[in-house]
Amino acid sequence: MKIALAQTNPIVGAFDYNLEKAGRFIEEAKQKQCKLIIFPELTLIGYPPKDLLEREDFIDNSLITLERLIQRTKGIAVICGYVERNINHAKPLFNGAIFFEDGEIFLKTYKILLPSYDVFDETRYFAPGQKARFVKWNNKKIGVTICEDIWNDKDLFPRQQYEFDPLIQLAQENIDILVNISASPYYVGKPSFRLKIFSHLANKYQFPVVYANQVGGNDDIVFDGNSKIVLPDGSILAKGNSFAEDLVVAEMEKESGEKISLPEEEAEVLKAIVLGTRDYAQKTGFKKAIVGLSGGIDSSLVAYIGVQALGRENVLGIAMPSPYTSKESLEDAEALAKNLGIQYQVIPITEVFQVYLKVLKPAFNELPWSAAEENIQARIRGNILMALSNKFGYLVLSTGNKSEMAVGYCTLYGDLTGGLAVISDVPKTMVYRLGRYINREAVVIPERVLTKPPSAELRTNQRDEDDLPPYHILDPILKEYIENQRSVNEIVAMGFPREIVKEIVRKVDRSEYKRKQAPLGIKITTKAFGYGRRYPIAQRYTDCLLKPTLEF
Repeated sequence: MKIALAQTNPIVGAFDYNLEKAGRFIEEAKQKQCKLIIFPELTLIGYPPKDLLEREDFIDNSLITLERLIQRTKGIAVICGYVERNINHAKPLFNGAIFFEDGEIFLKTYKILLPSYDVFDETRYFAPGQKARFVKWNNKKIGVTICEDIWNDKDLFPRQQYEFDPLIQLAQENIDILVNISASPYYVGKPSFRLKIFSHLANKYQFPVVYANQVGGNDDIVFDGNSKIVLPDGSILAKGNSFAEDLVVAEMEKESGEKISLPEEEAEVLKAIVLGTRDYAQKTGFKKAIVGLSGGIDSSLVAYIGVQALGRENVLGIAMPSPYTSKESLEDAEALAKNLGIQYQVIPITEVFQVYLKVLKPAFNELPWSAAEENIQARIRGNILMALSNKFGYLVLSTGNKSEMAVGYCTLYGDLTGGLAVISDVPKTMVYRLGRYINREAVVIPERVLTKPPSAELRTNQRDEDDLPPYHILDPILKEYIENQRSVNEIVAMGFPREIVKEIVRKVDRSEYKRKQAPLGIKITTKAFGYGRRYPIAQRYTDCLLKPTLEF
């Protein structure tokens, strides 16, 4: 039996577009003599549709589009994700999968395990399915599951999130093949973890695991694809591309496959961010981008990503020197632009900055220089970038990294200005790793950018380490506090100085209000700022243990 996995990149709510794309994949699969094609979760809708699911007209159009697909598809069986109305429950919808062939529906089944953590919020919209189901087709029992339904095995997840494991039920039915249609977002390490899960399940239950995953960027989330068929011996019968659409074709009767090696982490992260940037721009209607070039590593990396995502002819770099910008930084910004082949302009801000200082002098009342004067420079630059964006229709790519965003080392309406925060989930140490990876074969980012001490250059001889611990100390602490959610005491027990940990945690908590006003950022870690991390701004919790109460 030859089957195809359609690894598609949908646009949320673009029903005609998604239908046409599905049709093209179906025709290609038929030309390759496939008998069955399997699409990802919510194929014709795009994942995640969020509160569009609360609109009756949206659900109507999704079902009309599904019916159009069913009626048009001949000569091949199809499994795809869709939304079904639920008239008997407070939650009005099911997240479903449908199996049809030549206009006839053989199976409708509904997602049982509904995640409500990180970026997921499915219990907001969906009722859970009550039973794991399979379809008898082509002399095979095919179990059909949806994404989270296979993420609850007690051997892999000792602290299970759900009481029920759908795979136990399907195994009792002696299915021949397990299909999982998915919209599983990417984070660093996720592809290898998924492979571990699939290999374990295939071996444990002795059936092939067929996994069809969405690909592409939708808002802040990137889906990496990596659809695959894993055999009971743990080998890979077939595998889809990473971060690109693909049609994966395989003969299910084959009994052996091959082991695969995953790409280097730097290559994987770059692909994810480039795809997220490209899709965000294209799906929101932008063709060109603008980047403020400081001559530092962050803006250099963002400019490189912009070129990879949109093409060098569609990226404009703007240098905006102030009285504190070094000659070397300007040289490095110009060299980067030349290496990338992008348009480059210099717009000095010294004159504008001096006007600001003159106007504010009476109000500042001769007080000493402080962050106020520094931030004026950043806000002038933000205004210039937004003016050019408004005039020419550029998407402003902001350049702040996760380390800076975490501790508030960024300026509201200044360097936080932008339409997309490209590297806001990339720690500073990873920024440098990506820069060195980019330069592995030829110098793209000027070497001095990778070796000079990082500086915002907003005052004389400024260095990041004047205000922050070295990044090789800061980043591990941030990871433990933000991603692993460890307390101060737990982090200190790992060998970090208590006063440094306490100060970093204080900065993180106090800077929540800035992050709430920052542009959307592309998620590449397990816990990104934004939709997946919901912390209050007006709060005073400290993680010091309270003294036990003697009486109640």
